Amino acid sequence: MQHPAKPPGNMETHTPDVPLASSRPTLNGQKTAKSARDSFSAYNNKYLTVPQNRTCLHNSRVNGAFEAPSCTESFSSSIINNYLERTQGEAVDKASSSGMCFRDSKRKVDYVLAYHYRNRLARHQPGAGSPKPTRGSASLALVSNGGAEKGHAEPRQQEGGQRAPQERPGSPGPEVIELGPLDALEEEKRLQREEYEHNLVEAGLEIEKDPENKSQGLSFVRIHAPWQVLSREAEILKIKMPTKKVYEITEEGGILKKLNEIWCKLTGPLQPQVPQQENTNMKSLSYPFSREKIYLYNIKDKDTFFDNATRSRIVREILKRTSTKARNSMGIGTLIANNVYDAAYPLHDGEYEGQNDDMNDRKLLYQEWARYGVFYKFQPIDLIRKYFGEKIGLYFAWLGLYTEFLIPSSVVGIIVFLYGCITIESDIPSKEMCDQRNAFTMCPLCDKFCDYWNLSSACATARASHLFDNPGTVFFSIFMAVWATMFLEQWKRLQMRLNYSWDLTGLEEEEEHPRPEYEIKLLQKKLKHKNITAENSNEIMLTFSAVFGVIVYRITTAAALSFSTKETTRSNVRVTVTATAVIINLVVILILDEIYGAVAKWLTEIEVPKTEKTFEERLILKAFLLKFVNSYAPIFYVAFFKGRFVGRPGHYVYVFDGYRMEECAPGGCLMELCIQLSIIMLGKQLIQNNLFEIGIPKLKKLFRKLKDERTEPKETDTNQSKDPQQWDLDYSLEPFTGLTPEYMEMIIQFGFVTLFVASFPLAPLFAFLNNIIEVRLDAKKFVTELRRPDTVRAKDIGIWYNILSGIGKFSVIINAFVIAVTSDFIPRLMYQYAYSQNGTMHGFINHTLSYFNVSHLKAGTQPENSPFAHDVLFCRFKDYREPPWSQNQYEFSKQYWAVLSARLAFVILFQNLVMFLSVLVDWMIPDIPKDITEQIKREKAVLVDFFLKEENEKLKLIESFIARDQQKHKSGTKGERIRAATFSQFNRSPKGSFTSFSAQHTEV
Repeated sequence: MQHPAKPPGNMETHTPDVPLASSRPTLNGQKTAKSARDSFSAYNNKYLTVPQNRTCLHNSRVNGAFEAPSCTESFSSSIINNYLERTQGEAVDKASSSGMCFRDSKRKVDYVLAYHYRNRLARHQPGAGSPKPTRGSASLALVSNGGAEKGHAEPRQQEGGQRAPQERPGSPGPEVIELGPLDALEEEKRLQREEYEHNLVEAGLEIEKDPENKSQGLSFVRIHAPWQVLSREAEILKIKMPTKKVYEITEEGGILKKLNEIWCKLTGPLQPQVPQQENTNMKSLSYPFSREKIYLYNIKDKDTFFDNATRSRIVREILKRTSTKARNSMGIGTLIANNVYDAAYPLHDGEYEGQNDDMNDRKLLYQEWARYGVFYKFQPIDLIRKYFGEKIGLYFAWLGLYTEFLIPSSVVGIIVFLYGCITIESDIPSKEMCDQRNAFTMCPLCDKFCDYWNLSSACATARASHLFDNPGTVFFSIFMAVWATMFLEQWKRLQMRLNYSWDLTGLEEEEEHPRPEYEIKLLQKKLKHKNITAENSNEIMLTFSAVFGVIVYRITTAAALSFSTKETTRSNVRVTVTATAVIINLVVILILDEIYGAVAKWLTEIEVPKTEKTFEERLILKAFLLKFVNSYAPIFYVAFFKGRFVGRPGHYVYVFDGYRMEECAPGGCLMELCIQLSIIMLGKQLIQNNLFEIGIPKLKKLFRKLKDERTEPKETDTNQSKDPQQWDLDYSLEPFTGLTPEYMEMIIQFGFVTLFVASFPLAPLFAFLNNIIEVRLDAKKFVTELRRPDTVRAKDIGIWYNILSGIGKFSVIINAFVIAVTSDFIPRLMYQYAYSQNGTMHGFINHTLSYFNVSHLKAGTQPENSPFAHDVLFCRFKDYREPPWSQNQYEFSKQYWAVLSARLAFVILFQNLVMFLSVLVDWMIPDIPKDITEQIKREKAVLVDFFLKEENEKLKLIESFIARDQQKHKSGTKGERIRAATFSQFNRSPKGSFTSFSAQHTEV
């Protein structure tokens, strides 16, 4: 490769890859990075200056500045600020084998940044083998807030404030290497990382970095937050911490206390074996952390005062707000989006299973929560909140309460189903339908190829319909509407109780940082206005098109099977079409669900919301609307549209030039609705919620592993320990992408349980069985398969509560119409009390069937080769119409209008009754438990008393010192007068008097 004789510009003083050092790194670190960037850009990203005769370029930094070790020495262990030799370094590696601390085994790793690097700046020596990387031959580089490593030559100061290494005697000048596009991009990323890490150190964090001793590979940056940073950020974020004050929680006495004690004894074996507070009646008083009032807090050890979740949360906030000048980076989110870093995550608390006896929170969660063998135990909600944060803790608390509430609804649903099984033999309409002596000759189901048929052939369908179409389903619908209201009210109470227990009662809305995408769009000024409504409508139209396609399939398949010459095929047309159509619906729903998830995210990204909360809420709303329509559109069709627009014999409604609209079964559409609902619900739960959740993360993990093995060369790393560290293990896990998928599948299930429960009383039972597995499946995924999420404080479940409330209210209307329109409950009621001669159901089937004169059939639609053609004068069809001998033949009869009026009246009555009961339940159950309200008031009073007591003790101590100094002042000794004056001046308030100082603290 040809090199220029002399690089353009003053590259002797601006060499971005030449190690530099600074005696004042806090001042010169940014200048160094800036000059390197400027020279790199000025050189048109094509050339890089590399010194000659250097076998290694140690790329360690102190406070963001580069340090230049002697390149003739072999740096097997270079731990800056720790001054460790090789033997000490090996001992450290053994001591820190758990991978939770820095190499000194003292400083805890609070956060990890991971990135891939490429070292292409290699020189080929004559006769040498494979090229060696020019950077990173040292085993470790530690960036901290201390001094530089001992034994390194002090560089000389050059003009302009820049520092350059001292030239060794006999060493030739630097060599200029031409950079390719990939090398230039990699160099730019490296400079961004160096500047960002320098700014992190400026913010007070301590950093330990892996060496880059391969041509390309994965490297980690470990971050530790010292006490000064933790205390400062905890005060800024207003994190509540326990004080020295402990007070007793007053419990309600009487019957409730005894019942609670009995319940605790009965459920003792179901409780998880996790460490509990010794005295549950005592609670530590919490107060937002303040360095000025540090004497209030119970600080036994500064290293353990903030738990791991709080420490990682504090570091994450610093990472979010630390910016770089390169490409207008706004924080760690932008750097990850620009592929400068691959990932940023807190560490898990060690292994969740292993031979060692060291117990940690992760292993405890796995043993007592994240295994299928403990499905019968309650969830350790407090431990979940401690490990994963309040937001995830609230999700699992909500999921646990929802699963518990499914128990009574499942029991009532089973009772209603058993009631239908018991009363099926005494159901008069189904008996009349199955009685062959009645001989109801029905009109053909299709033109030409279908013959007249006997109603008794549909006996099995009629008997099965009674299992779900009986008076018990009406009661169950009312029960489920009240159940939904009680569930939401109980959740609000539990949520408030958790807020009090987790010290979230005074939580303020935290100021959110803008999303990286928003900042980039804002800076580029390329915001484009998109018609989001049109996009949403297009996606919803896609769902309707899919449903319409299935309808066409049902119509054409039914017609095709009717042409069959086999009697068994023609007799099972309805069953075949229904079963295959439902399976097709399920497959389409599963496919469109995945598509709609991506579409909803794409539409939300087009809007470019400013904050993560806004982005999440808009994404949830879009995804829910699309998936709601996708999941329930086929069910809505069967419940309210199928069989409503068929027409009548002699005047059928045709589509696609000769295909008749499909009709409901003789027993009604409720049985088909039950089949449709059960298959779609169970299929989604089994395939999407379980198989996909188990299989897809494993496939992603395998794919990422194969990709890393393919992209990274097989080079031996002599400095890497044999046992993988915790940051290596966590990097191989799947990144946490949010709780939206978890909530979404449960919300859709909640809709199945409440919206059409009148047609399928066993829905709560299947939901309950699924959720028993779902809780442990989600738990195992969070503990074993996902990187540890960032802890997020939240007081509630957000927009999901509004969606749940909306579904609960919508379910009242849907169930009212299902009972009134889809089922035969209203026609039966009307017949028994208005048209029956003896007040029984005898004659109901004959009452609901109308007559049709077969001679009025259109030419070409009569059955061909029918053996009954000459014997049949009238056929029957299900509808309320005038007979052919009436003046208004085939018009709607008076019974039709009476039944229609009764249906509408029932809808109004049912809706108002259930809404009244829901409001009554809402009014009777307070949102905040009475004992929690009293405890919050008492806590405020205890907090004031505690402050006053501490301030008074502080003032008494100050006054005793003042009195002592005054006595010494009267003794006349000069030294004592000076010391007393100095002490008085130190303790004097800004107002200049001790009286004002005392008054000021008394007000606080």
